Amino acid sequence: MAGVNEYIAQGRTFFSEVMAELKKVYWPPRNETLAFTAVVMVVVVFVSLYLGVVDWVLSLFMKFVF
Repeated sequence: MAGVNEYIAQGRTFFSEVMAELKKVYWPPRNETLAFTAVVMVVVVFVSLYLGVVDWVLSLFMKFVF
């Protein structure tokens, strides 16, 4: 079995590699993040409205059939 010191060394190596990888990531500026968030919110609203209308129409159709 590995000793505690070996686990600590592996943990330090892992976190140093994580930090190195995080420095390579493209972090978008705040205004770009807000713009993409707004686009996602608008798309979610439109898709949910569309699915709600489709569900309502199909439920009316099913009530008519049965």
